[in-house]
Amino acid sequence: MMIDELTVAERRVWDAFPRGVAVDFRADGDEDAADGESWGPERTVRASVLRTLLLTAPQEDGEIAALKVSGARITGVLDLRYANADSVVRLSHCFFEREPDWSGAQLHYVKLNKSVFPGLRAPRMRVDGSLRMTDCRFRGPLRLGGSQISGALYLERAELTAPDADEPVLQLGQTEIGDDLCAPGMRARGEVRLSDATVNGTIKLTDADLSHPGGTALRGERLKATSDVLMRHTRVRGRIDLRGARVEGRLEMSYARLSNPGGTALRVSSGVVSELWLREGSRMEGVLNLRRSQIEVLFLEPEMLPDEVLLNNLTYTALMPHEPAEQRLPMVERDGDGYVPYSYEQLTEAYRRIGDDDAARRVQLAKQRRHRATLAWYGRLWGHVQDATVGYGFRPLRAAVWLLSLLAVGSVAYGLHHPPPIKAGEAPTFNAVFYSLDLLLPIIDFGQERAYAPVGWGQWLSYVLVITGWILATTVVTGVTRTVSRQ
Repeated sequence: MMIDELTVAERRVWDAFPRGVAVDFRADGDEDAADGESWGPERTVRASVLRTLLLTAPQEDGEIAALKVSGARITGVLDLRYANADSVVRLSHCFFEREPDWSGAQLHYVKLNKSVFPGLRAPRMRVDGSLRMTDCRFRGPLRLGGSQISGALYLERAELTAPDADEPVLQLGQTEIGDDLCAPGMRARGEVRLSDATVNGTIKLTDADLSHPGGTALRGERLKATSDVLMRHTRVRGRIDLRGARVEGRLEMSYARLSNPGGTALRVSSGVVSELWLREGSRMEGVLNLRRSQIEVLFLEPEMLPDEVLLNNLTYTALMPHEPAEQRLPMVERDGDGYVPYSYEQLTEAYRRIGDDDAARRVQLAKQRRHRATLAWYGRLWGHVQDATVGYGFRPLRAAVWLLSLLAVGSVAYGLHHPPPIKAGEAPTFNAVFYSLDLLLPIIDFGQERAYAPVGWGQWLSYVLVITGWILATTVVTGVTRTVSRQ
């Protein structure tokens, strides 16, 4: 490019570049770059001029070249495809008429704060430092898939929209970020894609607003984060899909509002998460899917539970906060897969680890009652008998109450009307209490039952006592066996 072809505004940028001097075209520091379409030639710079500067990199002895421009209207396509530019690029408060194309470019340090773009195409880009796009507005997709950013990626309060609803507004699939992904307050109207991305730091989406109703608002299959993923106060309309994600720190959604009616609101299936926090937020609208995940600490407040959850093969070590079993049981009873014994066992173990054996027994009792509904009619009948008598072995005191009640009935009935002896003169002295015990306890023999034979209604009463005794004995033994096997 010939230097005599430059406009006055372009010459200012050209002359400042070798010395790394900043050029600010703004008349007012509070100007909105969205008004850049109306800016005149006095602050218009062709993208080809910027490209020539970055690729030819004119130098002055003792100076460090840098492209530092604020408040410019940039016309044409800033084409840096597969270019290698060592100079610092700082284009803040700028208005880009056309989408820059930085595919495969190798850049040193890029700062684009408070600029407006029709989109940015930069897949497989490499940035040796940080990439700053704070307060930027993208009216088309921000494509960074497969890029490598050695430092941090800053998207604080960025706004992303796209005319094509089927294309993600932020594409970070297979991107590797050496430090944090810092995007608090980001506003995205469309899908944010983090599939197969690696973030060697914290992902900060605090107070973000992600909206893609009926679709996926945040897609992060196989996302790897070596620290926390923070989504405090985040508002999400659409699905969050973190299937197969690996989060070595805390996945926190405190005070978040997750809404995807008729679909899945949050999916963290087949993942490994150190801590998952769902607390202090509004009730989730949509399905919560945690199938096959491994979570060390599950901080889940019952108030956030949606109507349907999927917990099959979910493994967690600690469940917080500590709540009574009645508050936790809806978590396993709302499972969309139906009766899942494993979910009850996980909840039972969580209570046992903190020494709450009573809550653990309540969960096991609820498990048996849920299982009963899956049986044939005769299985359900036998289950009702076990439940009413001894609570499937988890309420052993009920057996004592039943035995004492039946013992009292038998003692009074046979005390008033002695059954006749089988062999007169050989029978021991009749005792109504021990005779009733002989009938009720199948493994104890006081010699009364063998010596006396009731007739009439007394015979029918003896049948009832014998049958009831066997039922009580069987259910008690079943409960004891279950307890021993667990221990």
